[in-house]
Amino acid sequence: MNAIATAVPEHDVHHAFIGWAEQQLTDPRERALFRRMAKRCGIGHRWSVLPQAESGGSPVDPGGFYEGASPGTAARMRIYADEAPRLALRAIGALGPLGSVTHLVVASCTGFVAPGIDQIIAAELGLSGNIERTLVGFMGCYAAVAALRVAYHIARSEPDARILVVTVELSSLHLQYEGRLEPLLAMLQFGDGAAAMIVSGGGPGFAIERPFAATLADSATLIRWNVGDTGFAMHLSGEVPGRITEALRDPSVRDALLAGSAVEDIDSWAVHAGGRSVLDAVEHGLALPPNALDPSRAILSEFGNMSSATLPFVLSGLLSAPERRHGVALAFGPGLAAEGFHFRRLP
Repeated sequence: MNAIATAVPEHDVHHAFIGWAEQQLTDPRERALFRRMAKRCGIGHRWSVLPQAESGGSPVDPGGFYEGASPGTAARMRIYADEAPRLALRAIGALGPLGSVTHLVVASCTGFVAPGIDQIIAAELGLSGNIERTLVGFMGCYAAVAALRVAYHIARSEPDARILVVTVELSSLHLQYEGRLEPLLAMLQFGDGAAAMIVSGGGPGFAIERPFAATLADSATLIRWNVGDTGFAMHLSGEVPGRITEALRDPSVRDALLAGSAVEDIDSWAVHAGGRSVLDAVEHGLALPPNALDPSRAILSEFGNMSSATLPFVLSGLLSAPERRHGVALAFGPGLAAEGFHFRRLP
C-alpha cells in the first residue's frame, strides 16, 4: 500500500437520524434506551450523499428524500449510480498523480449498476479500455480486505503492476421505516464514504503480509443484508460482539490472526470501526492495551461505520504516522466472518 486517500460527502445526518429514530419508537422505555445507546455509541458524525431537504434540513425532514412513502429500490439505485462513482473519484483525486495504472479493483456492497462502477470510474479517469478490472460486490464490511488481497496477489504475480483499489459505500441510501429498536440501533451506525489506494510490488508504504480468514460456526444469521423493494435492510444481531470476543479467545482463530507474532510485537491495530461494541469486543478478546484501538475509535467518531470504506480510513491514519511499523488489519462481516492481514512498513 503506497498511498491511501479518503473522501466523505458534506452532509452530516447523524443527529437528524437520532431525532427521527426516537419518533419511530412508541414505547417510552425503548425510546429512552435508544437515546442512551445513541449517547454511548461513540459516533459524533455520519455523512450522506443525499442532499439537504428543501427546508434546509436532513433527508428525513419535509422535502427530503425520505419524506412520505419509503422510496423504492430503483430510486435508491439511481442515486447510487450517480453518487457512488462521484464520491469514489473524489477519493481518487486526493491521491494525486496516479501514474500508469495497470489494474483496477473496486469494492462496494450498497448498490448495483451495470455497466459497473468499476467501468464508470475507469472511463472517467481515462484509463485504457484494456485495463484489468475486478469488482468485489456485496461482501459487506470486510470487502476492503478482499479487495486488498486481490491486489496483493496481482502484485505478487506481476511485479510491475500498479493497482488502484477503491472502496465506496452509500449506506445512507438504505434507511428503513422501522418501529423496532434493534434495526434502528443498526442503522444508527452507518454512513457514506470512499477510499482509494495504490498498491504495487514495492515501497514506500505498508507491505501486505500473511492474509487470514475465519468464519464462525453457526453464525450465518447474525449479520444479514437483505435486498428488498425499499432498499437493502440490514440485520445486525446483538449477539455479534459476544461472538467476536469468544472467537478471538479461541486458540485456533487467535493463532491464525497473529500468524506467529505476539500481541506485544504489534504496534498498530487497524480494526474495522463497526461500532463501539465491536471495538470493545476485539479489545477484550485479544486483551489489547486500552489505547490500542484509538485510531479505529477516532474514525468511528468522525464518520461512523462506512462498511467496506471504513478500514482504509484507519489504515490511512496509520500510514501517515512513521512510528507505526508492524500492524494487523482486521474486519468483520456477514457470515459471521473475520478477514485481515498483517502489514509492515517499508523503507
